[in-house]
Amino acid sequence: MLAQKIRADMITAMKARDDLRLQTLRGALAAFTNELVAKSRKPTEELADNDVVTVLKRLAKQRKEAAEVYEKGGRAELAEKESKELKIIEEYLPQMVSREEIEKVARAKKDELGVADASGAGKLTGAVMKEFAGRADGNDVKEIVQKLFE
Repeated sequence: MLAQKIRADMITAMKARDDLRLQTLRGALAAFTNELVAKSRKPTEELADNDVVTVLKRLAKQRKEAAEVYEKGGRAELAEKESKELKIIEEYLPQMVSREEIEKVARAKKDELGVADASGAGKLTGAVMKEFAGRADGNDVKEIVQKLFE
């Protein structure tokens, strides 16, 4: 299971004295515990892999947004730290699909669903997102679907 792999990697980081990786993985494990508590489960239970991926995506999004804010605020060292943490978190996320692959599926779904104009864009976006089951970035899908109707 993914949570156990993260726990094992945290121990490895501890032994290697890799402080950034240690703190990042420790934070992820804390987020898993918070998720269990939020779902009214015992903190000692293990999260399912799909829930772990959901939490990791949330953490990745937070890091990405924080890096952007720090960059705009002129705090390059903090932005760099957030970016490094993001890279560590992304190691545990499933491989994301390319924009070309998203476009190929979006065109096929557009024909399959018979969507002719921009009024069906939401329906098409939902169908494409469902097809990739979390392996595609929602912003990329939205952008590609909008381009199909231009």
